[in-house]
Amino acid sequence: MSHSPQPPADQPNPLASAQRATQAIWGGEGGTTWQRATQTPVVNSVSFGYGDCDEWRSVALGETPGHIYGRNTNPTVQVFEEKVRLLEGAAAATSFATGMAAISDTLFTLLAPGDRVVSVVDTYGGTNRLFSEFLPRVGVVVELCQTEDAEAIERAIDGGLRVLYLETPTNPTCKVLDLARLAQRAHERGAIVVVDNTFATPINQQPLQLGADLVIHSATKFLGGHADALGGVLAGDAELVRSVYQRREITGATLHPEAAYLLLRGMKTLALRVERQNFNALTVARHLQQHPRVAQVFYPGLEDHPNHDVAKRQMTGGFGGVLSFQLHGEFDAVKRFLPRLQLAHRAANLGAVETVVAPPATGSHVELTAEQRAALGIPETLVRYSCGIEDVRDLIADLDQALGA
Repeated sequence: MSHSPQPPADQPNPLASAQRATQAIWGGEGGTTWQRATQTPVVNSVSFGYGDCDEWRSVALGETPGHIYGRNTNPTVQVFEEKVRLLEGAAAATSFATGMAAISDTLFTLLAPGDRVVSVVDTYGGTNRLFSEFLPRVGVVVELCQTEDAEAIERAIDGGLRVLYLETPTNPTCKVLDLARLAQRAHERGAIVVVDNTFATPINQQPLQLGADLVIHSATKFLGGHADALGGVLAGDAELVRSVYQRREITGATLHPEAAYLLLRGMKTLALRVERQNFNALTVARHLQQHPRVAQVFYPGLEDHPNHDVAKRQMTGGFGGVLSFQLHGEFDAVKRFLPRLQLAHRAANLGAVETVVAPPATGSHVELTAEQRAALGIPETLVRYSCGIEDVRDLIADLDQALGA
């Protein structure tokens, strides 16, 4: 687990006040090197040896920095955690094998039988299943509110709760929640506020600065950016992160050092990639608004998006690389449209350098029935479109030929 570093008094940490593009490159990279390597190496060793029992015990108890066993901590993984910690402005961070491991370990650490959690209906399908099936099974009381109704969320908060769990922008309809408003209301009731920041990334949104206690990422998506490594990460309050880390130690959902290395390599271009993806998504969204085959476009950067004003206030870097749009007709229209796209992977992923497209019916919310998706405001003709870093003119031409056909 990565904690806030304590540099010598005469050597302040310049990354603490650096811009996020600089933190994405240099964060966590200043530690011990191997054979003068300029890049963080992959440390695959499962265990770390000590000749002195007193030193061994001190490291095992956390009194002295070091590593004992790969399920707990690892040098390569620790660099990744430190980079995310800096980017989110957090006191501590810990990592997981996947984003869902981060979400589930966090919720099951913070919630006990009889506790109450408040969230919204618009969350990623796996998260929604935790709320609808797994948490109630162990006696946790779950209340899911309509995402666009801030007053209803506040009323639910006023009923008492242990955790407020938010996701913004939401997957897949890109709704935006007012984090500062809802976090303040939850803190007045003594609750812990957890925010899934996967869609926004630390480049576009800083939930901890808006009042959240913990922030979660599926690092598989934008952080890694190359669709070649699974991972999850949690950052925020040191004591809360430590409690989740201790559970992760036991559940064993450990981020592999090879995956940490790939995520680290991808994160060095995070700011550049997200800047381009922000531009591409906004340009594509505006174009699709005018297309006769498109019934509706969902993207918080559009001026007519119902949460545009909130997005402008809290998403300081941009509006994200993901949009969704609804086609006219039935699901057959989606089945005809998708195969005609030539510059998009048809796959259950997002945030990559290549454009990725998927209908929630086969991707993010495949676990749900058509009726359940409809209840969440997800039409069967919805298409989620995650912009890559291609030239946007080519993306628009590809969309036009696929829709025109």
